[in-house]
Amino acid sequence: MALIGAPNSGKSTTFNTLTGAKVKTGNWPGTSVEVSRGVWKTQDGMALDVIDFPGTYSLDPLSPDEELTRDMLIERAEDERPDLAVVVVDATAPARGLNLAFQLAEHPYRIVLAVTKMDLAQAQGISVDVQRLAEVTGIPAVVVNGRKFEGLADLEQVVLAQLGRPKVQVRVGDGVEKRFADLDDAVKAAVVEGEERETWTQRIDRVVLRPFLGPLIFLGVMWLVFKITITVAAPLQDGLESLINGWFGGVVSDGLAAAGWDHPLVTGLLVDGLIGSVGMVLTFAPLLALMFLCLAVLEDSGYMARAAVVTDRVMQSIGLPGKAFIPIVVGFGCNVPVISATRVLGSPRHRILTSLLIPFTSCSARLIVFLMLATIFFPDHAGSAVFAMYVLSIVLIVVTGLLLRSTLWRAMPSEALVIDLPTYQLPTARMAGSVTWQRLRGFLETAGGIIVTTVVVVWLLMAIPVRGDHDITDVPPQDSAFGVVSETISPVFQPAGFGSWSLTGPLITGFVAKEAVISTWAHVYAVEDVTDAAPEEQAESALSKNIRQDFEDTSGGHALAAVWAFIIFMLSYTPCAATIAAQRREIGAKWTLFGFAVQFAGSWILAVVAFQILKVFL
Repeated sequence: MALIGAPNSGKSTTFNTLTGAKVKTGNWPGTSVEVSRGVWKTQDGMALDVIDFPGTYSLDPLSPDEELTRDMLIERAEDERPDLAVVVVDATAPARGLNLAFQLAEHPYRIVLAVTKMDLAQAQGISVDVQRLAEVTGIPAVVVNGRKFEGLADLEQVVLAQLGRPKVQVRVGDGVEKRFADLDDAVKAAVVEGEERETWTQRIDRVVLRPFLGPLIFLGVMWLVFKITITVAAPLQDGLESLINGWFGGVVSDGLAAAGWDHPLVTGLLVDGLIGSVGMVLTFAPLLALMFLCLAVLEDSGYMARAAVVTDRVMQSIGLPGKAFIPIVVGFGCNVPVISATRVLGSPRHRILTSLLIPFTSCSARLIVFLMLATIFFPDHAGSAVFAMYVLSIVLIVVTGLLLRSTLWRAMPSEALVIDLPTYQLPTARMAGSVTWQRLRGFLETAGGIIVTTVVVVWLLMAIPVRGDHDITDVPPQDSAFGVVSETISPVFQPAGFGSWSLTGPLITGFVAKEAVISTWAHVYAVEDVTDAAPEEQAESALSKNIRQDFEDTSGGHALAAVWAFIIFMLSYTPCAATIAAQRREIGAKWTLFGFAVQFAGSWILAVVAFQILKVFL
């Protein structure tokens, strides 16, 4: 079953509701376009394979996403097409969805209209007679509210009934003018618009979309997100850290000793390596969950779509349309999927430039590194420090975009901002919770596999002596294979204030995934001596104390300047392996290598300049 509809029509919400948010996303065979797939289990036990196609206004393609939709629905052989198409029609703007339905009806198809946002339409004085709509179009229609889980039984009944009937061609393709004339007649027959009145959406937009006030409001909202996230999640994070690294680590250690397995080889891998490293990342789960929840609320309310409008002037200055800011904002969650989201941009140059700029956004993996360092060095202002990094990432995007445009793409095509802003609506706890869980689960699943693999590799490298007369697994960290390699590259970062092997070594694992930086730190410092405090206190304080002392020693007493330089380097240096693979798939190997080189060289220069300047003041 294909699910198609215009952007912001409620299509993806309906998809998540039908499939229970159990989504599998991947490239469609033979294309580079991503689609979401899920299974809708009906009440009578039937399992329908549901494909959520990218949002589109028409089957006349203008982008790779729309080309895929047309190809799968119309161009392919009939036995390769979906068995049925559900066209999502936004009741606040029904003509858009009906245009898609009319185009599809010019071919043999089973079609169902799912009319969404009826509550918003009624609030705007718009009345849609669904029964009359089905009569004038010849296509079955039902009302669905995915956010409130309403109308699903009706949709199921109509879909199953249609699947039991042969495919029919409802309309004859008599040209565009005839289609629009029939579309106009259908809207007039089934839709009644009341007296036009100013809506709450228009009133709010008069304020939040102002040229100068809008960006300030956007920055204020994002600062509030980080402030709330860190303030509320900090106690949960501390409690979880004490539980995992203190109590649970002690229980495992005692259990290994009781079983006679307390060999350094075993305890080093299990307790210091896996439990310490995985546990350190797990302690950030409450913080990430709260941040994802805040962003989900903003997205569900309709506010985040306004970011494209308030940043349009800035994006136009670097040769990109305002809607290019949407994948950049979404990139703050994870860079990998939003590289694919650049397909919404019409110009190939726009897609290349945006794909090169997205890795400068601070993804969730970088966020946990920033949060850890901020809570160690700026405990009273951690939220503001992390927010400053997000502002800096936007500055880097703009400056890098200006440099690339002025050197490589002076003839960048202009593109006016054309965007459909959704109506503001109250977020629902069910939808916000579902989106939050999807993102948190995705991060933990990805991070978990990467961290376990990284910990095992780092543990092996730290167990192998390369320098000095040491036995395997009984080697000082700096004399291990990992320590020697890290020490070899550490002088490169001495001008940036973090030239010790234990600070630069984790940057190597950061090439694989940025969350591996923390797990590597946890493992590196776990094998060093800690204080004589109780085990619970050691678990809570040893890592922070070692990192703080390391920055202090290697920077010559300018730890604050060095940690800012490190954070800036982390923000701007080469993205993770998955992001590089996504870039190569979207923009080719040449531009990916170019971006790799520019980011690494630029990040080193920025870190050095930042440290040399900041150490004068800090």
